[in-house]
Amino acid sequence: MKKRIVIIGGYEKARSLSVSLLQQGYAVTVINSDHAHCEALAEIPRLAVYHGDGTEPFVLQDASIQRADIAIALTRSDAVNLVACELCKQKFGVKRTVALIGDPAKTEFFYQMGIDSVVCEITTITGIIEQQAFLDEIATLLPVGSGQIKISQLPIPADAPAADKRVMDLRLPKNVLIGCIMRGETGIIPRGDSVINAGDTLVLISLDEHEKAAHRVLLGR
Repeated sequence: MKKRIVIIGGYEKARSLSVSLLQQGYAVTVINSDHAHCEALAEIPRLAVYHGDGTEPFVLQDASIQRADIAIALTRSDAVNLVACELCKQKFGVKRTVALIGDPAKTEFFYQMGIDSVVCEITTITGIIEQQAFLDEIATLLPVGSGQIKISQLPIPADAPAADKRVMDLRLPKNVLIGCIMRGETGIIPRGDSVINAGDTLVLISLDEHEKAAHRVLLGR
């Protein structure tokens, strides 16, 4: 049975996350208080959309929150996200809750209130900046035996052959690895069933002579 995920608020973030989760085979429901945003989200195939305030119990009930495995609150308000997650967990028995927060100082408090996972945008962005700085600082070419390992970043446009494909379905050269998928503000360590989306940036680790062949597989050129 598919895992059911309910996303509360956060139009742009909810849109991107919903598409990614649907591609991975999850059943996804979105709750949004903005009617225009609901109409736009409803255009996404297989996405269930409910118009309403995610802190109202009757709205959550209408969206069958009690059947959800995970509830994710993505509104711009830390307080709203806390209330929504508390309702989902305490009133409707949702097993796992995830709250987005803007203030990293609130992280510990959210955990104390029973939120299972707390995601801080500032902390996440800082981590990515640090990761980028690390990538910039290390040598692009590392000598290994008679060859060289190259670490490079490769943006994936919408028309690339790799877009919307699982990592396991790509016929990459033997000596090429996808070390990380950078998706917006998030870094993903890929598995075989990880789907590459248009707009992702791949961190490739390859022997120098195989880099161009990897680009042909991933970009078609």
